Amino acid sequence: MSRRLELHEILCDILGSRYVYFQPPESIAMTYPAIVYSLDNMPSRHANDGVYLLGDRYQVILIDKDPDNTTREKLALLPTSQFNRYYAQDNLNHYVFTLYY
Repeated sequence: MSRRLELHEILCDILGSRYVYFQPPESIAMTYPAIVYSLDNMPSRHANDGVYLLGDRYQVILIDKDPDNTTREKLALLPTSQFNRYYAQDNLNHYVFTLYY
């Protein structure tokens, strides 16, 4: 199983449902609460004229109608997770995290 699919399963467990979407097209009708995540960056470390460490950084967004959703705390407790920002759009609360996995 790929690392991204492992992350997908972790996010499904945290949310408690299968409403976790990787880079969904705009045409998809989402059910809330949901988690949307996408590859954000591939940071690397260089030494001796080569790459010796390569990873994936994801943007993870929890979307819910409930402003007091406790899933945000579960996401914040993941190793390498960092809360980035909050915004409200279309009567939905968006909690944006950066996660290395």
